[in-house]
Amino acid sequence: MFEVLDDIRREIEAAEVTSKEAAEAFRVRFLGRKSGRITELFKQMKSVSPEERPRYGQEVNALKELAEQRLREFEERAEQSVNGAARQIDLTLPGRRPVPRGSIHPITQTLEDIKSIFERFGFWVAEGPEIETDWYNFTALNFPPDHPARDMQDTFFVEVDRVVLRTHTSPVQIRVMEELGANVRVIVPGRVYRNEAISYKSFCLFHQVEGLYVDEGVTFADLKHVLHLFAQAVFGDDVRMRFRPSFFPFTEPSAEVDIWWADDSHPDGGRWLEILGCGMVDPNVFEAVGIDSERYTGYAFGMGVERIAMLRYGIDDIRLFYENDIRFLNQF
Repeated sequence: MFEVLDDIRREIEAAEVTSKEAAEAFRVRFLGRKSGRITELFKQMKSVSPEERPRYGQEVNALKELAEQRLREFEERAEQSVNGAARQIDLTLPGRRPVPRGSIHPITQTLEDIKSIFERFGFWVAEGPEIETDWYNFTALNFPPDHPARDMQDTFFVEVDRVVLRTHTSPVQIRVMEELGANVRVIVPGRVYRNEAISYKSFCLFHQVEGLYVDEGVTFADLKHVLHLFAQAVFGDDVRMRFRPSFFPFTEPSAEVDIWWADDSHPDGGRWLEILGCGMVDPNVFEAVGIDSERYTGYAFGMGVERIAMLRYGIDDIRLFYENDIRFLNQF
């Protein structure tokens, strides 16, 4: 038994530690509370005969003091080594460049700003699946069976039984009305997919924010008012905007909204740029979700987040948003 104590003593005296990590390993090996070697010696005290117990206890305590003394020496030596290395730093050398900080993607910035604006107008945010059935993506939104949007060249079909990558976030509006009925004021942000050729102005996926307000007595004047407030919040109080008649299967009447973009290089001093489409919810849409179109009216609108971001930041190629070029992203 006492031979084991001699072996441990020699091991403690022979130990060489040159770092804080090694000092911690030494502490755990010999002084650890659960499985340290000296701790185990104390646990074996009860198995030592009464005659040898006093001597045994004295030698174990001596081992503990030796280990603690050596541990202090190791820690002091490691601390001096660190401080000495610090003193060796040449303060005349250029400083190290800090780790570059990331930034919020311009699409995310624009999307969050749009959501914040409409939340101040009393809209709440809803989200839904990006993979949709034909019913939610087309039929419930009054798309006729022969509408071009249902063709393979315009829509990504996941399965032959009319499951698609959603082409707009309008399906979420249908889901909201199915669940809550009328009396809704909601915006729906999210990614959408179109089977389009990629160019400077179009991409196979992009982001939309659509809005829906359904209640008794909702009019086109309400729609124009909220969109004008939105345009002022995004582009400034002096923004010029116009409504042009248009057509969408799910709204009637329908319109597209343009803003005047000043450009000194343009012959006319600027040009009209489309930012969103809108209109009054078609009664057929209300019937599809069980809402009484004789009692309730509503408006809907939808905008491309990329288009808004391009106008805000003067970006002329939509592909820049998806190339992850650090030189481009660092500007934001």
